[in-house]
Amino acid sequence: MTETSIPRAEQSLDEEETATLAVDGDDADDTDADDADDTEADDSTTAGTRAKKAVGEGDLFRQSEIAADYVEGLLDILDYDGDIDELVSAGRPMVEVVGERLQNLVGQRGATLEALQELTRLAVFRQTGTPSRLLLDVGGYRANRRKELAAVAKNAVEKVKEYGEPVRLEAMSAFERKCVHDVVNAMSGVASESEGVEPNRRIVVRPAD
Repeated sequence: MTETSIPRAEQSLDEEETATLAVDGDDADDTDADDADDTEADDSTTAGTRAKKAVGEGDLFRQSEIAADYVEGLLDILDYDGDIDELVSAGRPMVEVVGERLQNLVGQRGATLEALQELTRLAVFRQTGTPSRLLLDVGGYRANRRKELAAVAKNAVEKVKEYGEPVRLEAMSAFERKCVHDVVNAMSGVASESEGVEPNRRIVVRPAD
C-alpha cells in the first residue's frame, strides 16, 4: 500500500490546537464510497413539494443570516476587519469572510476554521433548534484547499491505475475527505473509502471492484 502526502496550505502563527464541537453525532461533510451521493429533496413537481422546497430554501438562508451575525460579532470582539457574505449554495447555508490579516482565523491545516464553523453551527442550532450543515469559509481557504486536494486525489488515482495497488492518504478533516471523495468518485476504474477514527481518519483509494 502506497502512502501519499498532502500538500499543506500556508500555516498561521497561531499553532494552538483547537477542538471542534459537534452539533450531532455524524459529520455531514464526510462522504464514504458507499454513501457518496448526498440525499437530495424529492424531485416531485407537485405544488405541495415545490412549496416545501421554497420554505426549505428560506430556512437555509435564515441559517446563513444567523451565522453571519454571529461571525460578525466574533470579528468585532477580535478586532478583525472582513466583508461577510451569506448565501445558500448546493442546498446548504454558507458564510464567506473576505479581508486582510485573516489567516489566524484559519489556523494550521484549517483547524481554527473548523472550530469556528462548529461554533457557528451551534449558534444557529440554538436559535433555530435545527442542526445546521452550514459551511464557513475565511479568506478563500476552502476554495484553495479544494484545488490542492483535487491534485492529491488525481495523483493517487494515477498511482492506483499504474500499480494496481491501494493508495492510503494522510489523515484529513471531514471537509478534506469530502473533496477527495468527490474527485475520485468522478473517475472510472477507482473507488475511495474512509477508514479509522478522528482525528486520524483517512482515505484509501483503490481499484474499483
